[in-house]
Amino acid sequence: MVIRFLRGAPVPLFLIGMLTLAGVAADRVYSGDLLTILVAGAAAGSVLVSVLCSRLPAWSVAPLSTVGLAGYLALALSYAAKQAAIPDQLTTIAVESLRDSIPRLLAALVPIEPQPDTVALPIVATWLAGLAATELAIRARRSTVGLVPPVLLYAGALWLVGPVKNTVLWPTLAFGALAIATLAVTGRVRTPDTGVDRQTRNALRLRTAVAAGAGVTLILGAAVAGGPALSQQVAEKPLDPRSLVEPPKLDALDENPLIRLSGWALEPKQRLLEVEVAEDSRIRLAVLSDYDGVTWRVGATYRPAGRTLPEQAAEVPREPVRQQITIAGLTGKLLPAVATPRQIDGVRVAYDQSTGTVIRPEGLAEGLKYNVTSQRDKPDVNMLPGADVPDAKTMARYLALGAGATEDMNLLAQKLGADNGAPYQRALAIEAYLADHYRLDPQAPSGHAYPNLHFFLFKPVVAGGQKGTSEQFAAAFAVLARLLNLPSRVVVGFQAKAGTHDITAGDALAWPEVYFTGVGWVPFHPLPQSDQVPKPPEQEFKPKPETSEPPPPSEAPVPTLEPTTSAPKQENVPTVGAAGPNFVVIAGAGGGGLVMLTFLAFILIVLIGRSKLRRRRLDTGTPADRVEGAWLEVADALRLAGRPAPEHLTAAEVSAHAATAAARIRGKHTVRLAAPPIDELAGVVNESTFARDEAASEQAEIARVRALTYIGELKARRSWFRRLIWTLHPGPLRWRRR
Repeated sequence: MVIRFLRGAPVPLFLIGMLTLAGVAADRVYSGDLLTILVAGAAAGSVLVSVLCSRLPAWSVAPLSTVGLAGYLALALSYAAKQAAIPDQLTTIAVESLRDSIPRLLAALVPIEPQPDTVALPIVATWLAGLAATELAIRARRSTVGLVPPVLLYAGALWLVGPVKNTVLWPTLAFGALAIATLAVTGRVRTPDTGVDRQTRNALRLRTAVAAGAGVTLILGAAVAGGPALSQQVAEKPLDPRSLVEPPKLDALDENPLIRLSGWALEPKQRLLEVEVAEDSRIRLAVLSDYDGVTWRVGATYRPAGRTLPEQAAEVPREPVRQQITIAGLTGKLLPAVATPRQIDGVRVAYDQSTGTVIRPEGLAEGLKYNVTSQRDKPDVNMLPGADVPDAKTMARYLALGAGATEDMNLLAQKLGADNGAPYQRALAIEAYLADHYRLDPQAPSGHAYPNLHFFLFKPVVAGGQKGTSEQFAAAFAVLARLLNLPSRVVVGFQAKAGTHDITAGDALAWPEVYFTGVGWVPFHPLPQSDQVPKPPEQEFKPKPETSEPPPPSEAPVPTLEPTTSAPKQENVPTVGAAGPNFVVIAGAGGGGLVMLTFLAFILIVLIGRSKLRRRRLDTGTPADRVEGAWLEVADALRLAGRPAPEHLTAAEVSAHAATAAARIRGKHTVRLAAPPIDELAGVVNESTFARDEAASEQAEIARVRALTYIGELKARRSWFRRLIWTLHPGPLRWRRR
């Protein structure tokens, strides 16, 4: 018993190892090693359940394995939820994980935190792959086919990783070694017929050597000829599966929170947050990087994230800042936190790694409480005077300006940068100019499109110009900075004092930031002091007199419309005629796809049906039934070979006919071993026919082995085309009763 167990142990162990290596490959985009542990448990559980059920009927394995999967999945999800500090009920966790596992997994931000919804799919896929591999490799004794599920699982793991992580070679080498070991352990050595003479045996060896040498030569030739072209294709960046899932969409208030500042300024006592922080800090709500001349937008791609957020590359030292935030009257999805958040507990978030902006996809709710640990930059201010800015190609996003900048804005930017050559000095000049010459007024109208900024910068005080909220100050600074080739962006947030305090609408503000090489993003403060009297702008910065008054700025927020440019007129083209070919192409493609799907479905039905027919004949019923099934398999094989045995022949005569059917093909000289005879099978059939009740299992096994050996040799002697037709022929499904 022990020896038999040891002989059968290698294949299950190898399968478990290959399935676990798939988890190791996928774990490179996860944080920690929890996924590998859970996948290893699923691999072991699936394979062991199938091995323990190997003596049971084949139909019973899938239901029993499903029960095992349900139990293990519940245990794994419960453990993952505990590790991720998710307090929901197990039923809720399981339903949400199975329902949202695919989009959550593909949309999750790397590194992925092992939460229930990000580990459910790998666990289920591993369990099903283990079930299929064990049934094929052990029960059906098809080791090569049994390796297909682990290979597909491993390929899926590599596809999930995509271009995010560099390739690690050792898991792939280990996977290949285990696959080779599985084939080696399950391989069968056929003893050559002692009747083969030495000359034929030497000819077989020579033929094998020549074929192997020719194959190696062809492979090397193909590698030399197509290697350079193929390497250019491989060098391209592979598909990132995360690009297949559309990130969450935000409304206008969350995409451009600048338009909320004027409303908050009118109700400064409105309670928005409660913040507990150790020192005075700015709570960041959103980073707006994109400007098209009409509106500033966040322009973020949010990915579901775990508690630990990816660490952004830092050019300066950082210090941790811990804060506890409770939502009061703040609405929307943007989640406030001190820059740059590194860990968030108590709420599930989505994160944009390029800007550091965080959202709660479900939206904010009053009473929501969460803890944040941020990494705040501590730049060396002594480096700023000599700091440069990156080249325009690298920072193109932060230098883009939509069409519509007025001549006066360009003139003002040139004047501010004329006497200030260093980037930092130019930024300070913009900051000082805005703080000295303009007045902060919470009653000022909203808007930051080019007409609004022109009105703010150049209209006289008596006409309502030269005053605005922090919206206009920050937006004007960022636009002037970009006109001077300074990469800039606008940030919306709140000013929080040390301790535990309420954050009201009056604490909301916007400020600009400029990026310097070796320092990072540096905030600027162009707002005037509360008791400061603004100086009239210098004469050279005033715009030229206008012949007509433009419409006053609107009190309502400027709609977030894309700027349009005039295009050359085109001749009218009838749309009906253009739609015709498209319809034909679509219809043709759809029809062709339907035919292909029907053909593939037919092939799949034939393959499954013939496989079930063979298992029913050879593996089920009494020994006499299995002997009869082996004989029917031989009869079907003769018909598939085009040499059917007449029905009036006896078993011995059919055996002789089978030997003739497997003889050499006329007109061709082939070097092959003699076909295995089925005389012993014919004798067993005769005994079973006249004494069905006395047939033994050993006879059934002999009949099975002799039949399969002969059928395999008979099929191998056909041409490749006849072998293909043999495999896909539906005839056996309608020729026989069993």
